[in-house]
Amino acid sequence: MTGAARPVRRWVPPLSGTELVTVLDRLRGWSPFDGCALLDDLAAVLDDVPPPEEDTTQLAERLRGHLARLVTIAVAGEAERDPTAAQLVVRARILHADRLPCGRQEAIAHLRRLGWTANELHDRLTAIRCLKEAA
Repeated sequence: MTGAARPVRRWVPPLSGTELVTVLDRLRGWSPFDGCALLDDLAAVLDDVPPPEEDTTQLAERLRGHLARLVTIAVAGEAERDPTAAQLVVRARILHADRLPCGRQEAIAHLRRLGWTANELHDRLTAIRCLKEAA
C-alpha cells in the first residue's frame, strides 16, 4: 500500500540575508562577561583611596559596560522574577544612563555608585544562580 504524496511547504530561512549580517556583526562585536575585570574595577573605585583623576572617565565607561552585561545576564536568566534582582536591574539601568559629573568629588561619588550597584547585582545574580562566582 502506497500513500499519496503530501505537499510539503518549501523551507524558508528564519532570517533574511541582511538580518544574518546584523547577527554576525553583533557576534563579532560581542565580548564575554569578565568577572575578574569586574573585581579589578570594583577594587579601583571602592578602595579607600580614590582612583587618579585621569582614570575616572575610563573607569566609568568600564563600569557601565559591566552593568550592561550584568543586566543582560539578569534579563536572559529571568532574574527579574527576584524582587531584589529586579530593583538592582532598575538601578543599574538608571546609573548606566547617567553622565559622569564634572566635579572631582561628584565624579568619585558617581563611580562608587556604579561600583556598588555592579557589586550588588553581581552578588545577587550569583546568589540566585544566574551567574558563577568570579575568581
